[in-house]
Order: sequence, then structure tokens, then C-alpha cells
Amino acid sequence: MNTDCFELPPAPLQPLNLSWLAAAGVEVGILRLDLVDPLITGNKGFKLRDHLRQARRAGAPGVMSLGGNHSNHLHALAAAGKRFGFATVGLLRGEYQDTPTVRDLEAFGMRLHWLGHAGYRARHHADFWAPWQARYPGWHCIPEGGGGPLGLGGCVMLLEHVRLQLPRLGWEDHDVWWLAVGTGTTLAGLVQAEQGRHMVHGALAVPARFGVARDVQALVGEGGYRLHEACGAGFGQVDPALRQFMDDCERDSGVPLEGVYTGKALMALQREVGSGGFAPGTRVVFVHTGGLQGRRGYEA
Repeated sequence: MNTDCFELPPAPLQPLNLSWLAAAGVEVGILRLDLVDPLITGNKGFKLRDHLRQARRAGAPGVMSLGGNHSNHLHALAAAGKRFGFATVGLLRGEYQDTPTVRDLEAFGMRLHWLGHAGYRARHHADFWAPWQARYPGWHCIPEGGGGPLGLGGCVMLLEHVRLQLPRLGWEDHDVWWLAVGTGTTLAGLVQAEQGRHMVHGALAVPARFGVARDVQALVGEGGYRLHEACGAGFGQVDPALRQFMDDCERDSGVPLEGVYTGKALMALQREVGSGGFAPGTRVVFVHTGGLQGRRGYEA
């Protein structure tokens, strides 16, 4: 497996111009991870970096992970496998469904196994990976969503991406971060990079019962971040109010959004700004975590 060239370019930092931000006097620069790569998209590629490096060092014959039938994580992994020439396996929730994402996974050469719902729920059991490691000896296993200590390593570099581009916005520094949270890995990477210098705000796109707060605490402790509820109608659910909000923001800003993560994070930021959570003059770095390929699922 040759992943020597697996290093994603800097994401562009751009001003985000929206009327409700201007009315509150809050400045936002949006870090466009959706523009880094057309297939290894968004924050998923950064979370994969150190996993792929470890797999290469170990001489792993392939890499496997798990996700749903619209999974941005599996999509990025399968695309990386095709580009860098390594085998991939995806363990999917539920029974077979013909979705645009699933068709892409197959086209990229990923071998798929459907676990059913009970089988997928078992992913948190200590022995979950044992039968798969027996079936695919020596393969590198990546947790759901690329989470965990290896996943956050590639996300640490996002701080440097921002620092180098602050002059584009006329900023000497930023005040806070704001981003969607699924596994909490990208947030943990930013907290680790910041070392308490700037607060990192995470908008929870998943229910609290998923245990993200516990997972983030295990990775980086209790300080340097704050979590906000942003799940709305449920994980992966895009209700009419969210669709209208995204349509309005896309029209006004020209930035494409998706409803599972980034759209919900931006809606949560609007609530925080509207409630006076940020003083006029606050400079926010908002992370667009990509995943636009997933729009095909709910738009259909």
C-alpha cells in the first residue's frame, strides 16, 4: 500500500456572508473542507490519514471499516483505496439498499458486507472485530466514522491551515471554532491543536445517547470545548425547516450545504448568535466538514 502521497492540500478559508451574521456583528470565516478533494471529501480524509499510514507501516493487505448506506466515511475510504491502490471492505448497517453512495462504493472496488441492524449494533462489543480479522487476516480495522486517537491526528493540522490564511480575511487571529460533531474526532483534534488558546464549539448532529461527550472527554479531557445540541429531528433527518434554512443560506452565501452535519451546525450557530452567545466583533472559524455526496440520499 503506497500512501506516501496521502497528504491533503490546505482547505481554503473564505468569508461567510449572511444577513443574520452581519446584523449581530459576528464575523465568520468558513474553512471549506468540501473543496479539498472531489472524492476523499471533507474532514473524512483528514481522519483517515494516520490510519492509512499505520496500515502501510504494518504491511496490511487492506483496510476495513463500517458505516451506513449513505456513509461519507466509507465513501472517502473506498475512494482512497481506489486512488492509492489498496483493498477495502465495508461493513454496512441493515440490509442491502441501492443508494448512490452504495453504488459508488462498489464502483470504487470496496467489498461490502451487510450486517443487519442487530449485527451492526454489536460494533461496540469488545470482540466485534474478531471474526472479521479472522476472515481478513492482517487487515487494518478503522472504527466507525474514523473515530479514536488515530483519527484525530490528521485533524490537528487544520489549525495551521487556518493560521496561514487569516490575512485573507483581514484577521490577525480568530476567537472561536464552530463545527458539526458526529464522532467528536475532528473536534478533539482541534482541541488538541489549540491547547486552550481558542474555544472549540461542537454542534452535536447525533443524539446525546450516542455518548459523544464521553468519547471526546476520553480523547482530550474536559476543557477547551463546548458541545451544543443540533440533532433536531434525529440523526440523518432533514426536516422542512432545515431544508428551508439551508436553501436560504445557500442562496445568500453561495456555499453548498448538506443536512446531516454542516447544515445543522450552521443552524445551531444561528441560534447561538441570535441568543447573544457571541459578542459583536467575535471572529468565528466555521468548519464545512464536506459530505456533499450524501445529499443525494435525502434529495432523492
